[in-house]
Amino acid sequence: MADCMTKEQRSRNMSHIKSKDTSIELKVRKYLYHHGFRYRKNVKTLPGKPDIVLLKYRTVIFINGCFWHHHFNCKYATLPKTRQDYWLKKINRNVENDLKHYKELEQMDYKVIVVWECELKECFEYRMEKLIEEIIELII
Repeated sequence: MADCMTKEQRSRNMSHIKSKDTSIELKVRKYLYHHGFRYRKNVKTLPGKPDIVLLKYRTVIFINGCFWHHHFNCKYATLPKTRQDYWLKKINRNVENDLKHYKELEQMDYKVIVVWECELKECFEYRMEKLIEEIIELII
């Protein structure tokens, strides 16, 4: 199927996709704040600029989009039918960078937690309860 937009229109649309303060990030941050967790967001001095940093617990949380970070076996992580070489290269680079950043953070004694977009769409409350359990495990 051909793209019904011009190159300029498609470029404009893609440029408006947010990389921080997305609706799911705001939802997760609001939930954590409501449950007493204080955090910093998008800390530039840490590898990968984690979405949420809980300094008190030396924990970072990445809230990953299933498409952009290729969530394995997820229905939202499908490749577009056009320009597959481009998209495959771009998404693979994202995955490689993610793994590199996770490793660097772990070497800095940070616990890395990844929350996937689909987990939040399908069962938000359950995933948030599990997230808090993961954070609390660090205290004990």
